[in-house]
Amino acid sequence: MQRYNILWADDEIDLLKPHILFLNDRGYDVTPVTSGADAIEECENKNFDIVFLDENMPGMSGLETLNYIKGVKPALPIVMITKSEEESIMENAIGSKIADYLIKPVNPNQILMSVKKILDNKRLVTERTNSQYQQNFRNISMAYNDEMDHHEWVEIYKKLIYWELEIDETADKSMSEILDMQKVEANANFADFVINNYEDWLNNSNIDRPLLSHNLMKKKVFTHLSDEPLFFIVIDNLRFDQWKVIEEDILEYFNLLEEDAYYSILPTTTAYARNSIFSGKLPLEMEKQDADIWVGEDTDDGKNKHEDEFIARQIKKERLDIKHSYHKIIHAQQGKQLNDNFNNLLKNDLNVVVYNFVDMLSHARTDMRMIRELAPDESAYRSLTKSWFQHSPLFDFLKLIYEKKGKVIITTDHGTYRVKKPFKIIGDRDVNTNLRYKLGKNLNFKESRDVYVERKPENLHLPKPNVSTAYVFATEDLFFAYPNNYNHYVNLYSDTFQHGGISLEEMIIPIISLISKRA
Repeated sequence: MQRYNILWADDEIDLLKPHILFLNDRGYDVTPVTSGADAIEECENKNFDIVFLDENMPGMSGLETLNYIKGVKPALPIVMITKSEEESIMENAIGSKIADYLIKPVNPNQILMSVKKILDNKRLVTERTNSQYQQNFRNISMAYNDEMDHHEWVEIYKKLIYWELEIDETADKSMSEILDMQKVEANANFADFVINNYEDWLNNSNIDRPLLSHNLMKKKVFTHLSDEPLFFIVIDNLRFDQWKVIEEDILEYFNLLEEDAYYSILPTTTAYARNSIFSGKLPLEMEKQDADIWVGEDTDDGKNKHEDEFIARQIKKERLDIKHSYHKIIHAQQGKQLNDNFNNLLKNDLNVVVYNFVDMLSHARTDMRMIRELAPDESAYRSLTKSWFQHSPLFDFLKLIYEKKGKVIITTDHGTYRVKKPFKIIGDRDVNTNLRYKLGKNLNFKESRDVYVERKPENLHLPKPNVSTAYVFATEDLFFAYPNNYNHYVNLYSDTFQHGGISLEEMIIPIISLISKRA
């Protein structure tokens, strides 16, 4: 066990000998001094892991000593000990970034607890997290053997995310590999579940089925309309784990009304899933009923140019007498312009805002080597998302809503999955370029349980450009690659984040309802 070095400054240090012996017996080496000046001198000459500092000493006060030591060694944890319970002293100490604050008289166990909390925190958290995950591992894996419904799959996914984030906080992340294997197993079982049930979800209203993209606004947005403006924010490509890492920042300003989930339709792409959200329809119905604004796979036009019109038509279809706005934010300047015009949004009943950053981040990771270096794994990818959010116009936008006591709904259109294994597929020149799903009239591939094949697209309410068009969806961590230039595709796309197929990450989507803490 590592021995830690503690500096303890107190003008009555002789009275604390029992405490020092107590710490010595438990593996801590204590250097006692009787003044602030001595404490500073020791800090300049030696390395310590923690400092205990009496607030009321002759000569330099504890606060003066604290500020000096922090100026020299800002990362050194300092515990302030005082007889005074004056609020101003506490505030000054906390403002100087102390690690802990204790009121005299202190007993040895209080001191030990403070030391462990500061110095052994990572080790204790790691040991506890690893132990608890090992206990839960079997329960999660056993659940796959049961016939789970869509609610239970959401709960399993949330548990996996919980443990992923907990293990992220451990010192050695020794359980990461085991958790990754469990997620692979979960996704294999989830793919079977979706393949066996998806068609029924779309066509049988008499069964228990999840909320899907095309019913999202009707069930989760329009129901929140009131006399006050409602803000509906769609962050493209935001996975449930990414929501969890920005949640803490958002909940400083908002109370959580509901954290729920819905299932993205297939293909899990912006062109299908987000248009489905905004139109309130499945893709085949959009193609038939909104032919003037639906953009199919057979054209090169942007697939999401008509989102505002889809929203307007859905509002009309639901016979809602409301005023709405629509804004798509692709770069920071657009976000700042939206924030500058915020007061104009307060005149609307519903404000829909699409933020594209996370989607661009996932594509940038494919295209730019630098982004791959910054986000080499899932943990770093989440961290990059959190960093972007904390410095984004979107966070500033949410703070404006908070100030105006507003209500917000945050969601996304689909998630994204880190792909690793290529799956060979052959198609003609008209086959789409997405790596997680393909459609075409002459698709050639080896039949496998690793892909979901639908040769009658109308069964899944998907458009059928040709009479022989079929759709093929990748499951687990597969991505489609052509035999021509095969090695190039594999090197370029392996270990990148993609979407369009079937996975927990792509299909189970957060839908979050919030209200300003000022409301």
